Amino acid sequence: MSQYQQWIVEEKENITWLTFDRADSSVNSLNESSLLELSEILTKLSLASKALVICSGKKTGFIVGADITQFKGLSEKAALTLIEKGQAVFNQLENLPMVTIALIDGACLGGGLELALACRYRIAVSGLKTRLGLPEVKLGIHPGWGGTVRLGALVGVKQAMSMILTGRTISCEAAQKIGVVDAVVPSRLIEPWVVHYAMVAPPPKRASWQWLWRFKWIRAQVGARLYQRLAKKVSKAHYPAPFQVVDNWVKWGAKRSQAMTKEAHSVAKLVVSTTSKRLVEVFFLQETLKKLGKAASFAPTKIHVIGAGVMGGDIAAWCAVQGLDVTLQDDPLIIGSAIKRAYALAKERLKEKHLVQQALDRLCPDPKGQGIAKAHVIIEAVTEDLAVKKALFAKVASLNSQAVLATNTSSIPLEEISQALAAPSRLVGIHFFNPVAKMPLIEVVKGKKTDEQQVKKAMAFAHCIGRLPLPVKSAPGFLVNRILLPYLLEAVKLLEEGVAGLAIDAVAVGFGMPMGPVALADAVGLDVCLAALKKLDRDDKAMSLLVDLVEKGDLGKKTGKGFYTYRHGHALTAKVKPAPKDTLDRLLLPLLNEAVACLREGIVENAALLDAACIFGFGFPAFRGGPVTHIRQQDKAQWLALYATFAKRYGDRFKPDLGWENKTFDGFG
Repeated sequence: MSQYQQWIVEEKENITWLTFDRADSSVNSLNESSLLELSEILTKLSLASKALVICSGKKTGFIVGADITQFKGLSEKAALTLIEKGQAVFNQLENLPMVTIALIDGACLGGGLELALACRYRIAVSGLKTRLGLPEVKLGIHPGWGGTVRLGALVGVKQAMSMILTGRTISCEAAQKIGVVDAVVPSRLIEPWVVHYAMVAPPPKRASWQWLWRFKWIRAQVGARLYQRLAKKVSKAHYPAPFQVVDNWVKWGAKRSQAMTKEAHSVAKLVVSTTSKRLVEVFFLQETLKKLGKAASFAPTKIHVIGAGVMGGDIAAWCAVQGLDVTLQDDPLIIGSAIKRAYALAKERLKEKHLVQQALDRLCPDPKGQGIAKAHVIIEAVTEDLAVKKALFAKVASLNSQAVLATNTSSIPLEEISQALAAPSRLVGIHFFNPVAKMPLIEVVKGKKTDEQQVKKAMAFAHCIGRLPLPVKSAPGFLVNRILLPYLLEAVKLLEEGVAGLAIDAVAVGFGMPMGPVALADAVGLDVCLAALKKLDRDDKAMSLLVDLVEKGDLGKKTGKGFYTYRHGHALTAKVKPAPKDTLDRLLLPLLNEAVACLREGIVENAALLDAACIFGFGFPAFRGGPVTHIRQQDKAQWLALYATFAKRYGDRFKPDLGWENKTFDGFG
């Protein structure tokens, strides 16, 4: 056995086992030194070996991708050099005369999948933790070590583009179905399967109809359709990487060497772009939130949810899909509806029938609350009524003296709810966002009397169910809703002034928001928006429009009518006049002002966490880096001048918060 700094080489029965175990890291990610070592190993390999098997020495997965810290501060030229080195090593691997096998157990992402694609075969270990993908577009780039070329040749253009342009990951079973992996086997059968592929060497998989893409006019037609589909989902100006992938393929798809060269050059340009730099920063923000979830060793397995409505039922379903045992308490009819939604979620997420059934088996209807006594975490998700919540927690606390007591309230301060508890230090807020299955953020709310250990346990729980925990101080609206609501309220003011909702939303989407404020209010529910605004003491004439709609029962998308009228779940559209030129500033200035106020009041610890909250909580454009990062792009004096102009034009709501003048405020450079 030979051991390098990051690789272990072992010869066994004419098979060379090459184990990647990156030093000083809990996960395997490829950097320049690991690639250079790999190249050296491949050069020295004994030609007597029948096969080379590449596997991981980490329990955390195969290879999670390239180490993106190495791209920080690089010039385009330096980035190109690094990318070309990676391509050269993977070409070296691909051209070995022996059988090459990537043995994939756990996450195989980005550069990890590109390495696997350079092998002749890919064998995946069955299990939920084994997922494959090329998520580079989420960092503002695209695969650069041959992924855009090799994946299409392996599985065909349609499947390859589906993975590359979206950055989605797929299960090992799905990967086998489309041809990314050759076999999916249980861990106990790995060696026999490896030996079989090494000795028999069956014909490698290749996509059919490859000859079709030799004709540029055919690629141009397919590329045009791909462009159209992309344009409906993202802006090329905001996210150029997926469009560049299509462009490269249309121009160079029939010429492998030129396609590889173009791939490297376009990635090098994208790496130094503002979009990529911001998205990389967001990636590290995400990693920061994940680390917060690891601050405690708490690993709950039994969850009790009280309230099976939209939020409570979906929280219970998500926990069950993530592998936890859940009891759900409410009226049996309401629980029944929640179980139906849970089945749909499990079917969408888990695919396999036995996995879906296992998830449903973990979700137990519990109308009488028998699961309270044994639960590790108890989550209240009943109506936003203080008296109801106080009575509920008083009873729950008497039945379980050890569990984390959590409320999913979106607006009621914890100090008011905890008055019902003999030990108010037990109560913590675990605030999910709707829809639960899609929104990655959870606000972990600390009241004045909440014990710090309870906060850490709540963040650990969020991590257990694959969510990003964000610690915030208890205050009306907490953080995300408080920042979001002034933005929504300004949109309502524009509506009252006669500006069309579609025009308002178009301005916001043009800025990069996933949906406009009018559509968002309808999606959240106008009754929910109104209740939250009242909690924030927003005594404003514009609220009268909300009050009128709520009193009529027009609550938004859930009732088929709100600001928009809906048919089959889609808003009816029409041609409208463009919004006034100052609409974007009118929407953003209240949002940014509230963000500054939250930092001044210490609702969140720092500017980085606030940016993360807005990106993962309501979809502030990731390529802009978050509200505070957006603020930093302009001199403070310019912002204050803008606020002064709008305050004079529209009133005191545009008066800048005191935080703008705070010299110690960390939001400004």
